[in-house]
Amino acid sequence: MTTQGSAHGPSQRQLRVGEEIRHVVARALERGDLHDRVLDTVPVTISEVRVSPDLRHATAFVMSLGGVRLDEVLEALGRNAWAFNKMIAHSLRLRYSPTLKFIADPSFDEASHIDSVLRRPEVARDLGDRDDEDADEDEHGA
Repeated sequence: MTTQGSAHGPSQRQLRVGEEIRHVVARALERGDLHDRVLDTVPVTISEVRVSPDLRHATAFVMSLGGVRLDEVLEALGRNAWAFNKMIAHSLRLRYSPTLKFIADPSFDEASHIDSVLRRPEVARDLGDRDDEDADEDEHGA
């Protein structure tokens, strides 16, 4: 038997709690609530927070601006996880405050890889041919 949300993706509650946690963390970083030298000097994006089905664990996907000093940022976020957990417990009305961990968001690297593939001459040529076909169809009413 599967738990709700695990077989078909996250439940609405998991999504809602994840988004609320993302907002709490982002606000704290924006306001500089943590007084951490690294977090005060490097802009950080919290792109997503995924919450376990039992709402006891949360994973925040983060990226520093341009990927600069990402290892330092992850270390600083980990150092301050207790403070984020305290803010989350104060802001959200949950039975348990989720244990928060931070990892680098791989989607930025994936997007960069896709962009580099699309810029290859052979792909650009093929895409150009496709655009010409679409234009011909539009002109001939097909």
